[in-house]
This record gives sequence, structure tokens and C-alpha cells, in this order.
Amino acid sequence: MAKKKAKKAAGKKRKPSAAFMKPMTPSATLGAVIGANAMPRTEVTKKIWAYIKRNGLQDKKNKRMINADDKLKPVFGGKGQVSMFEMTKLVSKHLK
Repeated sequence: MAKKKAKKAAGKKRKPSAAFMKPMTPSATLGAVIGANAMPRTEVTKKIWAYIKRNGLQDKKNKRMINADDKLKPVFGGKGQVSMFEMTKLVSKHLK
């Protein structure tokens, strides 16, 4: 019986939440990293991760930590290093 339920759930495609898909305008500080155009939160997160990977800012020993460079430090509230979970909270403060 449990297998049938799992197959039914897997067959349905998940719809993204409307709140996540609403275009948000980044602040000037965040705009310096990801661009100034309005975009959904999901796209903001993708662009930040692309920037982090491109510049090698993920900590080598603890992959959950992000090291801030000169552009990211103001976005992270002046902190030199934040966890990836704290990063999303700090980034959301820069979206309107």
C-alpha cells in the first residue's frame, strides 16, 4: 500500500510557491554581486552560489561556511564568514 502512495506522489510535478517566484529588487550592495535586475528569490540564490563557486569562496575544510570577499562582506553585515543557512537570512534583508 505504501508503494502505491509513493508512486502517486512521485508522478505529480511540484509547483513552486508563488511567494518564491515573485520578482524582488536587490539592494545596491547585493546588486553589485548578482546584478540590479528584479528576479525571483530562487534566481537570487542561484546567482549568489554561482558567484561563490566562481570566486572559490566556499571554505575548504567546512563546506557549509562561506568566506566573504569585498563585495559580499556588506551583504553579510560586515561578517567575514557565514554559514550557508545564515547567508539566506542575510541576503533576504537586501531584497525588496
